[in-house]
Amino acid sequence: MIELAGIIVFGIIAQWFAYKLKIPSILPLILIGLLVGPISTLITEDGSKWIEPVWNGQNGLFPGERLFNFVSLAISIILFEGGLTLKKDEIFNVGPSIMKLISLGSLVTFLGGGLAAHYIFDLNWQISFLFSALIIVTGPTVIAPILRNIPLKKDISAVLKWEGILIDPIGALVSVLVFEFIIAGESHNYTKEVLVEFGKIVVIGFSIGFTSAYALYYAIKHKVIPHFLLNVITLASVLAVFVLSDLFAHESGLLAVVVMGMVIGNKDVPELKDILYFKESLSILLISILFILLAANINIDDLLLIYNWKSLLLFAVVVFVLRPLSVFLSTINSGLKFNEKLFISWVGPRGIVAAGIASLFGLKLVMKGEEGADYITPLVFMIVLGTVLLNATTARIFAKAVGVFLTSSNGILIIGASPFSRIIAKYLKNNGRRVVLVDSNPKHIQKAKEDGLEAIEANIYSDELIENVELNDIGYLLAFTGSASVNKYAINRFTKYFGEKGAFRLISEEEMKHSDTIPSEGIFLRTDDFLNLSEVVRDYPTINEVTLESEAHFKKLLNAINKHPNAVPLFVKDNTGHIHIISSNPNFKIEEGNVLMYLGAAVKLE
Repeated sequence: MIELAGIIVFGIIAQWFAYKLKIPSILPLILIGLLVGPISTLITEDGSKWIEPVWNGQNGLFPGERLFNFVSLAISIILFEGGLTLKKDEIFNVGPSIMKLISLGSLVTFLGGGLAAHYIFDLNWQISFLFSALIIVTGPTVIAPILRNIPLKKDISAVLKWEGILIDPIGALVSVLVFEFIIAGESHNYTKEVLVEFGKIVVIGFSIGFTSAYALYYAIKHKVIPHFLLNVITLASVLAVFVLSDLFAHESGLLAVVVMGMVIGNKDVPELKDILYFKESLSILLISILFILLAANINIDDLLLIYNWKSLLLFAVVVFVLRPLSVFLSTINSGLKFNEKLFISWVGPRGIVAAGIASLFGLKLVMKGEEGADYITPLVFMIVLGTVLLNATTARIFAKAVGVFLTSSNGILIIGASPFSRIIAKYLKNNGRRVVLVDSNPKHIQKAKEDGLEAIEANIYSDELIENVELNDIGYLLAFTGSASVNKYAINRFTKYFGEKGAFRLISEEEMKHSDTIPSEGIFLRTDDFLNLSEVVRDYPTINEVTLESEAHFKKLLNAINKHPNAVPLFVKDNTGHIHIISSNPNFKIEEGNVLMYLGAAVKLE
């Protein structure tokens, strides 16, 4: 009981530390597992582990094959969640570079990794290509923490982010298929019967996964399942599909749950976000337990298997040969510069899915007596730990060295995508600024996208924006919603993340009445709240430009605009082309040739 409680407590503590230190959680989890497992045998008097996952006759948590069963069920849930995130629309919309990375790049890693493992460690071809299939996967849970603290151009962040998201279920699917091929060949010596057995596993896995997904989809769509039971019934369905598929075709369960997740993830399920949030929370708990147990289950003998120069050579081939080769081949004619391709090549940490499936398949194949299977888990763990450590410690330094580190974050994040926000965003975009609109209203987001603007549907009370690595180049925060409390919350919550250059919000009607209470973050002087701005945009949706002759000219014009009921001063563009926001406390100097921009009706000086 103490051991189980300790694993959960230390697992969640490791997750919290990983979040605070902005490192992938898999790193502290595996290190804790190694410490309480194989490393502890060097400390204890009788050479026993502090935590022994498998019962050895004297101590241990799981008797017989119970650890194997727990790992199987946990991995099925994690893979189902991965399948839910794979959207077919996203695959087609991410661009050719990312499509090539998850197809051509994966093929390069698969073939090259298999050849390297075979010739360096003299493993048979089946085990070699299972290893290479497992190291295809990078994964968002390891990429995001590394990139979150590095300001990069959106193009670079987007490539790495979407590669991690899309390759997760694809890599898992390839790994499962290779494993099924090995299992199918055990009793048939890899003759044509193997293909028949393999085909049986694939057909049954796809069939059960596909039909189960549609059954669950129709049950949700027609309100057969009450909302309060939705998450637990989905969980029970995943476990049932995994076990049922395995009964019809041994080892087809993982394939079935991946397919099930992919199908449901691409259906119009209104409750999908609820399911994802639940599965994400459950996956965090399972991952915390799983990787401490799996790392603890490794023995010193397993570590000694790879304690040689061959491991370093294999690591070097995977990281310094295969990764750059796959990236440079996949980004030919992509528009990415050489230094950007170099940085993407450097950042390729392997993740949770790779380590989890490797442990599961390693356990299964060792139990079946497959030659060389004892290399799978330690080799994949070596690649996972090595790449995560390398990238977590050097990514920021390498970004500066190759010149992709942004020294100035000039992107603009606008909270609220109302007509007023959209006209401002469109103008800024046309003047060469990156602008991202955020709103929880899907209609506003759809309108923004129809206008050619970058827009995100998100709830600002969640951590979704903070965790979005594509917003690393944002330096200005503008809160333009109709709610004064939401605007204040956005400024307080997100200034340290997105307001490096400045954070501004609309003043409230109450603040507008009392000039002595105007906050320093107030925008567009002291005369306009959300209602006024909305009325001006409705009647005069035009942004006017006036070239300034002097500071006196600016003040005179500004005074005239403020007195006009249908005009709002917005920005000043200096002679270098930089746009300054007009706020309650403007801190820029006016020079001849500067341009004043204002919204609404044309204003003439008397």
